[in-house]
Amino acid sequence: MRFISKIVLASSALLTVALSTQSLYAQTQSVKLTNPLLQKSTLQYQAPPFNLFKDEHYKPAFEYALKVHDQEVSKIATNKTKPTFLNTVVALETSGIDLSRSTSAFYNLTGSNTNPTLQSIEAEYAPVFSAHSDKIYLNSQLYNRFKAINLASLKGEDKKLTEYYLQKFELAGANLSAADKDKMKKINGELASLSTLFGNKLLIARKNGAILFDDAKELNGMSAGEIAAAKARATEAGSDGKYLINLLNTTQQPVLASLTSRASREKIFKASWYRAEKNDDGDTREVLEKIAKLRLQKAKLMGKKSFAEWKLQDQMAQSPAPAMELLAKLAAPAVAKAKVEAKEIQDLIDSQNGGFKLEPWDWDFYSEQVRKAKYDLDESEIKPYFEIGTVLEKGVFFAAKQMYGITFKERTDLPVYHPDVKVYEVFDNDGSSLAIYYLDFYTRDNKSGGAWMNNFVSQSHYLKQKPVIVNVYNFSKPIDGNASLISFDDVTTMFHEFGHTLHGLFANQQYESLSGTSVPRDYVEFPSQINEHAALDPTILKNYAIHYKTKEVIPQALIDKIKKADTFNKGYVVTELLAAATLDMAWHRVEKETDFKPTLEFEKEALAKYGLLVDEVPPRYHSPYFAHIWGGGYAAGYYAYTWSKTLDYTVYDWMQENGGLTRENSERFRKYILSVGNSVDLNKAFKDFIGKEMQVQSYLNNAGLNVK
Repeated sequence: MRFISKIVLASSALLTVALSTQSLYAQTQSVKLTNPLLQKSTLQYQAPPFNLFKDEHYKPAFEYALKVHDQEVSKIATNKTKPTFLNTVVALETSGIDLSRSTSAFYNLTGSNTNPTLQSIEAEYAPVFSAHSDKIYLNSQLYNRFKAINLASLKGEDKKLTEYYLQKFELAGANLSAADKDKMKKINGELASLSTLFGNKLLIARKNGAILFDDAKELNGMSAGEIAAAKARATEAGSDGKYLINLLNTTQQPVLASLTSRASREKIFKASWYRAEKNDDGDTREVLEKIAKLRLQKAKLMGKKSFAEWKLQDQMAQSPAPAMELLAKLAAPAVAKAKVEAKEIQDLIDSQNGGFKLEPWDWDFYSEQVRKAKYDLDESEIKPYFEIGTVLEKGVFFAAKQMYGITFKERTDLPVYHPDVKVYEVFDNDGSSLAIYYLDFYTRDNKSGGAWMNNFVSQSHYLKQKPVIVNVYNFSKPIDGNASLISFDDVTTMFHEFGHTLHGLFANQQYESLSGTSVPRDYVEFPSQINEHAALDPTILKNYAIHYKTKEVIPQALIDKIKKADTFNKGYVVTELLAAATLDMAWHRVEKETDFKPTLEFEKEALAKYGLLVDEVPPRYHSPYFAHIWGGGYAAGYYAYTWSKTLDYTVYDWMQENGGLTRENSERFRKYILSVGNSVDLNKAFKDFIGKEMQVQSYLNNAGLNVK
């Protein structure tokens, strides 16, 4: 009886396990079938169904997608058959689709329309995603399968993709011992958490750093529309009757160019400069110092002297030395030019009996006056010609049509993640549908600062995917029917970010990992910078520079002034950029932990060492709010803007010598640069395009840095 009872109990236990397994399977399938993040979108080109996404969907989607991806990777790694390109490389390349889909939507929202729930999820999953990546790229069994593939038997994108993954494994530490892999996983997890923490703290710092003014008179110099917008922001923030100025990511703030009150300018500048070092919940210094030390530990584990040496292996520069050499070649002439500009401004202040020494918060205000005196050009004179919608439709889109033949049609049937977002369908020069394009213009408290381009869906012939792209900006939203007028610098930003979009639109690769903007950091800015030149092309400029009131096209005399002033203030602009790039390199070229110092002390010494500690010209990003390197992907890579700009100026010179931004030259640019992604040797592609390598002299000439 006892024996029988044992059998009955055992059978009952087995039945319970079976039912439990079935229940777990049913629950898992339920998540898959009911969670919109895990469904392949039925919208055109798999555009995200934002109307279906809810905050509670993300965690279940991540959990499900992580498990599925783990299973897919395990199956590849333990495959008993001989490693081939298809069963190993392509198998890994096409795995994790659910994870990619859900994280793509999630991280766009955390950057452009976040909330406390999303921030909490982001912080929770940062180390989880880091560990998941480590599980793949520190997997010796998987890595050995990749190493066993005969590269000589492959060609074209197949070979490039295999090489890409091999390098990815090696950079991650696949060759490390088991003990060192465990150390690497721990470091990566900590870095992921700290990076997310930095971003969240910086968002707090930016929001808390907004400046409240009691009286509209303190904002004299701003337009009526800008003052009205500041009043509306204050009311929304609970300070009715006051005026709120939000901070952008950069050190200098756009309003400083127009404010007549020196006290107001100083207040705004200092709020910007000190935003993340106030010993409050928005202070980032302790976090960034931990990040810097952990990155050095990671590099040492990989056998490298510094984080920069480890990081630059897969970049165009390949090591820190060429990057620093380029920065150094430009630094001396840039600082020299900035000092000449500073003297001109000080002379103007003295001539007005100002009675004070030029400070950073004075630069933009008085440099505008110098520009007006030297070139008879006033920002307030040209700003009315740059209404944001007109710049987009008749400028950015018109230029794309002129240069590449592509056209745009607004779509109101596709869901968006915020009412301000617009959607367009993009058509190629033969009339065929090319992509879906989202546009998010206006600043919000829950949006990260700056401007960027992202893919919701990346192009891939193998996956039969067309690009779905978003551009995000932080322009002030017009209210009460006022026009949204932007500066010419903002116009340039629009053309720049759309240059990234063109890079994504024209992607023509088999594999997603090699597609479009999936290129080295010191190359990715080059195509976007080329597109900046379209903003000043005579045909394009006259098409979009239309006075918002009179509807008159910008007069030629004003165009001539803008062009003559093109290199004005370049000493300042290049110096602040080089200071930030050098600061980034200084943090990431440290070879001993004992060489790190408290943030502010370290920054000051680094800038002084490289001759970039110029009182009147602070770095474009101060270390405590340098989001590119502590929260973004530009660690040891901010030099990329300068490297890419040198590529850009070299190509621009070639274009000028060959007729300018013609359709023929643009189509050639599309063929050799925009459409190849990372599927070819990019140094060779560049040289094939214009017949020579990049020229530093082109930078000096175009930026006016070789002129005394």
